[in-house]
Amino acid sequence: MNENFSVAISYNGSLGYVEYDDAQKKVIVVLGDEDGKRKAENFLTTIHEIQIPHETLLDFTAEKINPQADVESLKIALTRLWETTGVHVDWSRPVDYVKAHPHY
Repeated sequence: MNENFSVAISYNGSLGYVEYDDAQKKVIVVLGDEDGKRKAENFLTTIHEIQIPHETLLDFTAEKINPQADVESLKIALTRLWETTGVHVDWSRPVDYVKAHPHY
């Protein structure tokens, strides 16, 4: 059974999550704040050129990242989500708890 990748997010006091449907190659954003949801959806459905680190602190290459291509690409894009949209990725918050209790 293929389990989808999910991570908790928050925006303006609203909790939610981003989920990646591997079968459909689709990013799903669930967030009570419509502005934050729209910003996250727009960012996570757009191809971005991102500086990817390699061997040293000075060794970067610009790569085009499509967040919908696969889970690893989504994870890279998620590292830039807050800076661009203000939507915070809560990597350490248990996503199952957020799904059951989508509020603070």
